[in-house]
Order: sequence, then C-alpha cells, then structure tokens
Amino acid sequence: MTSLGKVFIGTSGWTYPHWQGDFYPNDLPSADRLKYFSQHFKTVEINYSFYHSPKPQTYRKWYRETTPDFVFAVKASRFVTHIKRLKGVLASWENFLKGAKELKEKLGVVLLQFPPSFTCGKETKKRLERILISSAKKEIRLAIEVRNSSFEDRDFFRLLKKYKTALVISDSSRWKKIERPELADFVYVRMHGPKALFSSEYSKKELEDLALKIKTWRQDRDVFVYFNNDAFGYAPKNAQTLITFVRRS
Repeated sequence: MTSLGKVFIGTSGWTYPHWQGDFYPNDLPSADRLKYFSQHFKTVEINYSFYHSPKPQTYRKWYRETTPDFVFAVKASRFVTHIKRLKGVLASWENFLKGAKELKEKLGVVLLQFPPSFTCGKETKKRLERILISSAKKEIRLAIEVRNSSFEDRDFFRLLKKYKTALVISDSSRWKKIERPELADFVYVRMHGPKALFSSEYSKKELEDLALKIKTWRQDRDVFVYFNNDAFGYAPKNAQTLITFVRRS
C-alpha cells in the first residue's frame, strides 16, 4: 500500500501587523510572531528573502523559533528573477541556496516567482536550465510561478519534468491557472485571492473543492499550499479552514 504524501498548509509571510488582534493576540510581541505562528501551522512561505538576502544567523534564528516538524518555503531573491531575469546569476543563485540551507531539514521548497513581463523564449529556457541543474545537484525542491501565458509551452513543461520541478498552481483573478501536478513529486499552490488580488476571501465551497483536489494529489505527492490573501487577516483564516477540510476528506 502506497503511503500518502504529506500536506503543508500555511500563509505567504507571517510578519503582518494587521493580523494583531485577529490571528495574533493583541499583547503578543512582534518578535514572538513566528514562534506563535508555528504553533498553529506547520509551514510558511518566506517573503522577506524576495526583497532582502537573509543573513545565515537569521535563517538559524527562524530554525530555532519554530517547532521540530515545521517546514519553510523560501522565495528566491528578486535580483535573480526580476532584475537579472536569470541572466548571469549562477553565482548569486548558489550563494542564495547556501544561505537557505541553514534551515537544514526545515527547508521544504525554494520558490522562483517570475514577473508578468518575463516571457518563455529559447534564451529564457537556457538560463533556467542552468538554475535547475544547480538546484538538482544540491537536492533542492524547486517550484516556479509564472505569470505570462507564453509559459504554456511544451518544451518548458518537459524541462520542469526532467528536473522534477513543480509548476506553481497560481489561483488569482489576474493570472491564468495552469495545473500540471505530474511534473514533480510534489504540488505547490499559491492562493492570491479569488476576486481582489491579495485582499479577497475564499468561500467555504472554494476551500472544500481545493481539499478534494489535495486528497487526489497527495495519493503520490506531497502538497504545499500558501495563502497570499493577507489583507484583513483572510490568509490565516482560510488556511485554518482548509486544514480542517483536508483532515475530514
């Protein structure tokens, strides 16, 4: 009998002050948010690493503050994806991975988020393969989120499958959702909000439907789901509801 894959459900980031009094207790010091978060969820997506390069001691601090079974998804630096657009970034990329490895067994996935203006041409795929080769050598699970329709490309999908890289299932009102769970041994989902980007709440029905998909995916894959609709405290609320539905399914 094949064992079920693991399911990790959390949010994109945890440092939001506007969650105070909603998800976080009013009297909780900001320095204790991650510790508190890890007592309610088993994973989080690090957004800080997209804007700044965390120091090794910062990664180690995050490691210490979370429960033993906690897992991080680390969002790759925008220098790699948005500024350099994968061109000539191998040294920077490997340095980034070296830092992320400070999370040791708590490093779950590294996320590469491409900008909407980034297209899938021959040169893009050539640059990307260098990144994929480097990640595979270091046994890094990699997920890629695309926001341009040109990535609905057969050769791009083949490239991801060759290196067991997940194509993010991106749910939003702005970008087309592409579901190709067969490309890797895990599924990675980002929930950006069903109507207003980052600021709309998912309905009970939408979350029940997602729980049913997770039930299918986890038959032979791990599943990572992150809610990025952080406005008004929707993300932790939706994540908690989804956890309940998955447990029931």
